[in-house]
Amino acid sequence: MNLTNEVESAIDFGESENQQMISQMIADFGKTEIKPRSMEWDESQEFPVELFKKLGTLGLMGVLVPHEFGGSGFGYPEYVTAISEIAKIDGSIGLSIAAHNSLCTGHILHFGNAEQKKKYLPKLATGEWIGAWGLTEPNTGSDAGNMRTVAVAEGDYFVINGAKNFITHGKSGNVAVVIVRTGAVGDSHGMTAFIIEKGTPGFSAGKKENKLGMRASETAELIFSDCRIHKSQVIGKIGDGFVQSLKILDGGRISIAALSLGIAQGAFEAALQYSKERHQFNKPISSFQGISFKLAEMATKIEAAKLLTFQAAAMKNRGENVTKESAMAKLFASEVAVEVANEAVQIFGGYGYIKDFPVEKYYRDAKLCTIGEGTSEIQKLVISRAILK
Repeated sequence: MNLTNEVESAIDFGESENQQMISQMIADFGKTEIKPRSMEWDESQEFPVELFKKLGTLGLMGVLVPHEFGGSGFGYPEYVTAISEIAKIDGSIGLSIAAHNSLCTGHILHFGNAEQKKKYLPKLATGEWIGAWGLTEPNTGSDAGNMRTVAVAEGDYFVINGAKNFITHGKSGNVAVVIVRTGAVGDSHGMTAFIIEKGTPGFSAGKKENKLGMRASETAELIFSDCRIHKSQVIGKIGDGFVQSLKILDGGRISIAALSLGIAQGAFEAALQYSKERHQFNKPISSFQGISFKLAEMATKIEAAKLLTFQAAAMKNRGENVTKESAMAKLFASEVAVEVANEAVQIFGGYGYIKDFPVEKYYRDAKLCTIGEGTSEIQKLVISRAILK
């Protein structure tokens, strides 16, 4: 047995033809459709719905959805490539693509019945509809077991009351997958997932958040006031909502790792280029050890984050349990994104603080990656539990 060959085949993360095609397609599209308006959307906090319809025509709104439901039918390595390449151009757009694909669409894809998949996936996968996903509440972030949004059974219907916050596409989403309490507080089998369409009586959007970064990705409240939902809108079994959510978050953390990777790469490439062009003392600043060593560390950490992220993606693609690996990838890549963006601003010096230059936006966008879909502290909790089992 040749151990070297075995190891090499197990960790072959070379880009496939499909990944190369996706990268080129996004680079071309981003140059004309995203980059020119990126700062305009950031300043106005506009969520560019029409852009996402265009991204739908490219197959990027249903990357993991099978062809039979109008999706691209790709696997997780292609998905990670898509998210990271978009995030390299604009983190906000990458975040919205990730949330739409891995959370709302992913939940219906993995746990919906045949009828639900047939009804919703084609609209979501093509970008005709935008998807939202609701777990977090004002007083229960990481402590989801204590959620206060409640669904009470009334014949063939459930009546929902409560609120969700920090919901991506809370206002603009056409459909939301929402996890609410149907049993006792703290019972992991006391929560249920529902599909709720925009326009349903008693279901409305609340306050849109004014954010530090990721400003073109809409974040808002969802409010339920005697909202009547037919039992046919339950995803899976009553009481399975929280367990489903944990599995969805495993994939979602790979999304955030990919998002982090793209932001880090974008910030690094901008800093690298600037360091070659900016001259001080009659030479490019890249020739100074203080700058070149920063670049070396940034590049190395990005490469490590890439390996962790694609390892988790490969395992997910094979149907393996990725709870630990996705948490590791998300933890490391998100912290690297913050660090690299910070160093990129430092390399730009005073210009790094100016909005005419790209790195201040990477700096603002990066921080969300250490918070969304489980903070860095929660990732450490997940990892420690896995290794101490």
